[in-house]
Amino acid sequence: MRTGLEGRTALVTGASRGIGKAIATAFAAEGANVVLSSRKQEALDEVAAEIRAAHPGAGVLAKAAHVGDAEQAAACVDAAVAEFGGLDILVNNAGTNPYFGPMADIEPAAAAKTVQVNQFAIVQWTQLALRASLAERGGAIINIASVGGMVTEHGIGYYNATKAAVIHLSRQFAMELAPKVRVNCIAPGLVKTHLARALWENNEAEIGKYMPLGRIGEPEDIANAAVFLAGDASSWMTGQTLVVDGGATIRPSIA
Repeated sequence: MRTGLEGRTALVTGASRGIGKAIATAFAAEGANVVLSSRKQEALDEVAAEIRAAHPGAGVLAKAAHVGDAEQAAACVDAAVAEFGGLDILVNNAGTNPYFGPMADIEPAAAAKTVQVNQFAIVQWTQLALRASLAERGGAIINIASVGGMVTEHGIGYYNATKAAVIHLSRQFAMELAPKVRVNCIAPGLVKTHLARALWENNEAEIGKYMPLGRIGEPEDIANAAVFLAGDASSWMTGQTLVVDGGATIRPSIA
């Protein structure tokens, strides 16, 4: 099945590693132009070189921007438009979790940072993408949430609360932007990324035993879902959250 991504332009935040890098690479493999955004230009340049080597002829632009900085975000979107003429796909992937512990003990600075990066940045980048012709071109927006936004967990409750907000933001934007723009969400389970390293690094095999599919996720598992949501196969799908978690959320309860 052809995805229909060939010739389209996708901007991916948090693209220097992990899920963002995997999504950008998968889009390039399908013939899309990719705009890579993250904080560090050097890391982005390395990813861009890898993509060009794997997919000669791919249109790749690496533009550093802090996801929560309005001026840097605008400059990144402007650069994408200047390079490729517009945007068709936005992937709001960048996220942060600066605090581990009970929500009752979180400091205001950590709470504000988590909301700024995980929640408000999605609004900000979506606004910029819409102004950069994504709406006129009939584009797709994909927001990366987490299964944590659907359940309760010890230690990362505030992070999970912002991811619950991402799920609802996606539904609200989908309603407001239809029929021109489709907005969907991916809720990954535990994936081998730098952000989640503390959760899996020393007990990967043990955690895998509790997964119905026998392992924790790889960034490419999420990238495959993103290709589907960005492409023509999901053209009658909007406002939905696609859970990709190895079956973690269907495990039987203790009772």
